[in-house]
Amino acid sequence: MKFDRSVKIAPSILSADFANFGAEIQAVEAQGADWIHVDVMDGHFVPNITFGPATCAAIRPHIKTVMDVHLMIAPVDPYIQAFADAGADVITAHVEAGPHIHRTLQAIRATGAKAGLALNPGTPAEAAAPLLDMVDLICVMTVNPGFGGQKFIHSCVQKVTELREMIGDREVHIEIDGGVDPSTAPLVVAAGADVLVAGSAVFKGGSVDNPVPYGENIRAIRASV
Repeated sequence: MKFDRSVKIAPSILSADFANFGAEIQAVEAQGADWIHVDVMDGHFVPNITFGPATCAAIRPHIKTVMDVHLMIAPVDPYIQAFADAGADVITAHVEAGPHIHRTLQAIRATGAKAGLALNPGTPAEAAAPLLDMVDLICVMTVNPGFGGQKFIHSCVQKVTELREMIGDREVHIEIDGGVDPSTAPLVVAAGADVLVAGSAVFKGGSVDNPVPYGENIRAIRASV
């Protein structure tokens, strides 16, 4: 993964057909996706349960781009190696998920994966300040984590601006997760974001048998920024 600040669209498979992940990933990549975002939820840290390392390992051969795994789980540390073994290129943990975030980020990097730090909407940018030299990505949640299809929280745009300033010339991506569509994408990109996670905004209107809308949706987000 070579670092660059060009805008990347990362469709979230949370909005894909769960019975058809392999074909969905191939379809959305063929239609222009830059990364594939995998939302892991445990029913404990967030009020929903999605998938674990076995699913990640099963879909990995279908992903030709970047496998971006977002762990909305607590505790995180016992599962890092399993997700790395499953082929994650980026593993993101929440600053709110445990008391020892430095240890978590060190553990992620020790596997060879890129380390991501996620901030919930109510967590200020300052929470990332002591960690900037330990991360490869900061994921700004623009909805409260747990479910797809939620409304974008506009006050988070200012947080992106603050983070971009704090990051300076470090090679750290700013990722936006939640409510990204052609109306919100320009706001966060102008503030400094370069990875846009989009679920329903990418997958709406299309299917494996009719993937053209995926490409139209991706291009609409890209054109908006």
